[in-house]
Amino acid sequence: MLTVTLAVLAFLTFNEYGLLKYLHVKKELYQLEADIKKSEERIKAMEAEIDSLKTSKEKLERVAREKFDMMKKNEKVFKIEEK
Repeated sequence: MLTVTLAVLAFLTFNEYGLLKYLHVKKELYQLEADIKKSEERIKAMEAEIDSLKTSKEKLERVAREKFDMMKKNEKVFKIEEK
């Protein structure tokens, strides 16, 4: 009887759909859910940034200057590079 019980427990633990596989899949599920949450937060932050660029002329101008090196007519830009 003990041998049969141990065999059943071993089978339930180590087979293709056993306890070890379940624990591995559960851990992977938690990781994927955390990744989804981080991605959703990034999307919200990006949407807020887009909205602020649409509504704030000053912010749009600052981004254009900093990221795309744009300038107004008759304006000189000096870049200082650190060594």
